[in-house]
Amino acid sequence: GSAYGWYSMIQNNDILQKELTFFYEREDTFSLGICNGCQLMSLLGWIPKGISLEENISGRFESRWSKVKIIKNNSIFFKDMEDLVFGIYTAHGEGRIVSQQKQEENIFPVRYVDSDNSITEKYPFNPNGSENGRAAISSLNGRHLAIMPHPERVTLGWQLPKKYQHRFSPWMFM
Repeated sequence: GSAYGWYSMIQNNDILQKELTFFYEREDTFSLGICNGCQLMSLLGWIPKGISLEENISGRFESRWSKVKIIKNNSIFFKDMEDLVFGIYTAHGEGRIVSQQKQEENIFPVRYVDSDNSITEKYPFNPNGSENGRAAISSLNGRHLAIMPHPERVTLGWQLPKKYQHRFSPWMFM
């Protein structure tokens, strides 16, 4: 619920609400909402209607190194990244993606995977219990991405666990 403060401020400021709506509707813009930003995008309706971020199944704040897989999707952020499996940090208490209605699976581009790189709902591989391992949501036009794990925390080699010997991580390509 951390995004409710931002959301309330936007909803109670006609100028800000108008500017954000104008930005979202332009065809030459894109946006990335990570963690609290993901929650805000859900509240603003920047991702398909009927999708919300709910409390983790564990009932706890979960912070860990997780693995995810990029599946075939419509997001501009993951062009040429299909089938990539790589680690990412998660840190959230309300990251379970819940859809109240049937959605096309390609709007959920990032999925939690287990040690066999299979998409999973099983804890602790999936830190929040999202259906089908969902970790991110793309707008229908593919230009706006809401993601719960933190790609910005793992773009440079020094941010990665020691077993990785990369100068940059694949998240840099986003």
